[in-house]
Amino acid sequence: MTTTAVTHIASLVTNDPSLGNGTPLGLIQDAAVVIDGDRIVWTGESSKAPATDNVLDAAGRAVIPGFVDSHSHLVFAGDRTQEFNARMSGRPYRAGGIRTTVAATRAASDEELSANVARYLAEALSQGTTTFETKSGYGLTVEDEARAVRVAARHTDEVTYLGAHIVSPDYADDPAGYVDLVTGPMLEACAPHARWIDVFCEQGAFDGDQARAILTAGRAKGLHPRIHANQLTYGPGVQLAVELDAASADHCTHLTDADVDALGQGDTVATLLPGAEFSTRATWPDARRLLDAGATVALSTDCNPGSSFTSSMPFCVAVAVRDMGMTPDEAIWSATAGGAAALRRTDIGRITPGARADLVLLDAPSHVHLAYRPGVPLVRAVWRSGQRVV
Repeated sequence: MTTTAVTHIASLVTNDPSLGNGTPLGLIQDAAVVIDGDRIVWTGESSKAPATDNVLDAAGRAVIPGFVDSHSHLVFAGDRTQEFNARMSGRPYRAGGIRTTVAATRAASDEELSANVARYLAEALSQGTTTFETKSGYGLTVEDEARAVRVAARHTDEVTYLGAHIVSPDYADDPAGYVDLVTGPMLEACAPHARWIDVFCEQGAFDGDQARAILTAGRAKGLHPRIHANQLTYGPGVQLAVELDAASADHCTHLTDADVDALGQGDTVATLLPGAEFSTRATWPDARRLLDAGATVALSTDCNPGSSFTSSMPFCVAVAVRDMGMTPDEAIWSATAGGAAALRRTDIGRITPGARADLVLLDAPSHVHLAYRPGVPLVRAVWRSGQRVV
């Protein structure tokens, strides 16, 4: 293996408080990073960098960890342009629009679905995303959900089984029968290809008792829970997530004081998805309230064709700072280390010895520019597992 040093970094975000300025970002000024194979082996001041086989001069630009997108729905076909247009013209967002994507996804071939995943991943990678989770949920039959998780597993190790996205149209008059399918034959078919199980706990989808049954069944098959919680209304999702030690409760838009306290005291990460509120003109989650309560907060794109059709983590960072009460430092941490926490990973989301060498070189002197210059393509280079890929 050859070693590579990236030197003369104006500002390096390590997400290691023991480094640099002692903040959660662990900022080091005029810094360098040394990569050996797929790992970070050294970080520190550029003047003290050890000799390496190769050197790249960052020329006063900033470096941050690769973004960790811990919530996406990329295995789908078609789009929902007409629905978006109607919503922007005044129609409210409801969970039922998922059925449109279900029909298109069922009609698509495995190759078409895989090509779509690859396309959106390439978009995300060009904007600095080096790790992503993605879900099934647009098939809602045993065969279609199983092929969705198989397709997802071609592209990532972070695969989530979401047979409980909505009640399948085929079971519109028998939701209990659909829960039996999700927790029985569908789970059996999907579990070997997934790491996680998820459920949309919401009016128009699944109630608290149904969600508990689904997540408990998945956990018995070795899948760890995560949950769509409290997006459209107040509900039991967040409390259920903490009760079941879910890795994350995602959306967290409508929270009671008890919900906030539970997230602040538990290990479940509150994953906020600003693209969803942006694309539905819904109430913004209050990140400040969660952070002040001691909750761990992640940011993610929720990339999907209905309610958040963006693959851009920089966009989500800018919106979180502008509209959700986060500082630029908090938003960067949540989009990197926070996402890693939501996936219960310690090898990503940070730039410190032993971590996977996922780095993003910004065409800017500071990470703050991601919020300061929204919409500007600031990603100049990306390394994933030590290989430059952008």
